[in-house]
Order: sequence, then C-alpha cells, then structure tokens
Amino acid sequence: MKSLLFGLVFLISFTGYSKFILIPMDFETQDNHLKAYGISYWLLEKEQKIQWLLNYRGGSFLSPYSEDLERECTIRGVSFEIKSNAETKQILEIINSPSQNMEAVLLEKAPKIAVYSPQGNVPWDDAVTMVLEFAEIPYETIYDEGVLNDELLLYDWLHLHHEDFTGQYGKFYRAYRSAPWYILEKKKAEALAESLGYAKVSKAKLAVAKKINAYVIGGGFMFAMCSATDSFDIALSAEGTDICEPMFDGDPSDSGYQNKIDYSKTMAFTDYILEKDPMVYEYSSIDMTSTRNIPKTKDYFTLMDYSAKWDPIPTMLCQNHTAVVKGFMGQTTAFRPNQIKSNVLVMGKNKLNDEARYIHGIKGKGFFTFYGGHDPEDYQHRVGDPRTELELHPKSPGYRLILNNILFPAAEKKKQKT
Repeated sequence: MKSLLFGLVFLISFTGYSKFILIPMDFETQDNHLKAYGISYWLLEKEQKIQWLLNYRGGSFLSPYSEDLERECTIRGVSFEIKSNAETKQILEIINSPSQNMEAVLLEKAPKIAVYSPQGNVPWDDAVTMVLEFAEIPYETIYDEGVLNDELLLYDWLHLHHEDFTGQYGKFYRAYRSAPWYILEKKKAEALAESLGYAKVSKAKLAVAKKINAYVIGGGFMFAMCSATDSFDIALSAEGTDICEPMFDGDPSDSGYQNKIDYSKTMAFTDYILEKDPMVYEYSSIDMTSTRNIPKTKDYFTLMDYSAKWDPIPTMLCQNHTAVVKGFMGQTTAFRPNQIKSNVLVMGKNKLNDEARYIHGIKGKGFFTFYGGHDPEDYQHRVGDPRTELELHPKSPGYRLILNNILFPAAEKKKQKT
C-alpha cells in the first residue's frame, strides 16, 4: 500500500508539466543506447527531474521537456520522443499497474565517479573509462596514495579493472618477464609501495584493498571487472599470509598458505583454491577461463529477470534491450558458481557452461558488482591490441551493463526482496 501511494503521489507531481521527453531504450527506436546514459547524467548534473522506467521499452528515461534537452539529444545523436502530459500520464499508469513488471525510479543526483587507475593510463586501457568517455560522463582517477589518504570519501562510485591486488603483477611472469614494459611496471610498483611505507607491493595492495572494503561497508558502491574481481577478494582473504613466490617479492611464500586463507573476509567468493604456479596465468579456481570449452559463436550469457517493483536494484542493473548478451574474455572471464557466496546474486549466467558472468552483492551499507571479462566488444583482448571504437557499437548490450551501474547510485534505494 505504501508503494502504491508513493507511485500515485509521484504520478500526480511528475505529470504537472505540459510536455515530456521520453528517451526510449528498446532496440528498434534508440540509435545510441550508450550516449543516452550520458544524457541522463547531464540532466542529473543540472538537477533536473528524471525517471528511469524499469522494464519499459528496454529501461527508458523520462524527463520534463526543455529546449536544452531536445537540443542536447539531437547533438549527441540520442533518439527521443516528445510526449504530451496525457501520454506521459498513461505511460506512468501502465508502469504503476500491479499487473506489469515495471517500475518508475526517480534519479536524484549525479554520482561522483572515481576510476582506480595509475597515472599515465590512457582511457582505452579498460572498458569503463572507454565508455565513460564515449557517453560523455565525467570521472576522476584515484590510485593508491589517494585511497590510503581516505579520498574515496569524496566519491559515490568506484571502478576497478585489471588491477592485481595480490602483488603478483597480474601473473604475467611467464609471458612477459623479459618485456621492457613489465620490468618498468614492476619497478614503479615497488617504488610506489616503498614511498607509501610498505616493504612489499603485496602489503601496499592489501592496505589499499582494505580501504576500498571499508569504503563499501560505509555505503560506497564498487564496480569491478576482469582480474580486479578475484584478485581483490584473494588479497583480503590472504591478509597476514605470504602467497607470493620469490620472483614477485624476493622471498618464498608461506608453507601451506592455502590452509590459511580466510574466506570470511571476502566480498563475493569462497572455497577457492589458489594457483601456486607462477608460470600459470591464473590466480585461483574462481575463474573459469582455462576450463572453458565454448566456441565464440555460442558464447552468450543470459540476464536474470527480477521483479521491478519488489527488487528494483537488480532490475536496474540488468536493464537492457536484450536478455541475451554476447560473451567476451579477459584474464578473469567467468566465475565458478559453487565458489560464489550464497548471499550474492548471479545476474548474468552462461547456461551452456554453467558459469556466472555478472554478480552483485551487499557489504555493510554499500554495494558491489563484479563483471567478468575485459571488453564487451573485443572478444579476446590481448596486450597491445588496438582500442575498441565505440562509435561502431552504440547499441552494445555488454557496455549497457556497465552504464547501468553508473546510474545505480543516483537512484532512490529500496531494500530488495531477493
């Protein structure tokens, strides 16, 4: 009853305008799904009213009409429809109906975004900075020194990509130990750790991981992709234990360190077995990259369907114009389902291989989402490969999942039932 009354009150207040702009997000009528998110963020920056219409035409956006908004959509190539007050009221009544798996969520403020990245990284080093640039959504970068100085408190949303929080330099040792870039990056990481007061890179990265963990517990939102997902949890679980071999930190790992792993400290994963061999390009049994036997033509994952009215959070995170998303690989491609904690939602799953691709959970007062793979439009990205040109993929379902997470902190939160 409370939810229904809220919906009716908002329906009356939001339709007090003469005209509206609907930004549809279905496949047929939206020419640039990715830039549509940038329009929504632009409105939030201007403190304009905007609603996210969950499950209505692919998760459309609705805002009162203005010439500035119409002009901005036209300039950015975003499809839009001008709706009368009566048409808008009808749309919202349909959405508010108990018989429809839809919900209208008010977006309240533009979240301040931080990307965890060392100085000098170009935007196309990871998918999130690439799509933020393309969608014209502003962000700032932060790295170890800033995190340790509690600068995360300035941000609502934090992104981690292909960082290694275990101190093993991405497990690139076998393939790249003689490469000039690997040698240089290792020296830079060691110098940074020393400047921060840590004898080893693994200890510095653990301190950073613990700060990020505290940020989430305190109410922050963390989104991670590729190897940042499992290496983050592994670092937290290995606190007080040396899991690095001599080529990484100069001394042997602790004897029997697998038995010293504390899974209670992790966000998403449990019961995993660490990969001890430094010549293997893998951290643990969490990732299924090396055991996958799926041809590229059949590599797709399916998004789960949630109740928009009862579970708006996972519904928001899964908004798309298709329920089936083509797969893509990375150092960490997919998560083994039996090593995901029971309180974590699996929002995207490859049913052919029984692997989780997209998961979400709550930690303290905050939220986290882990997304397997490196680049949704580059199936098997390798070191040195050219950047993805998002102008060629303006309707990318895989990139839409990233941008759902960008807008998620802007929404009024309701406790989920799932």
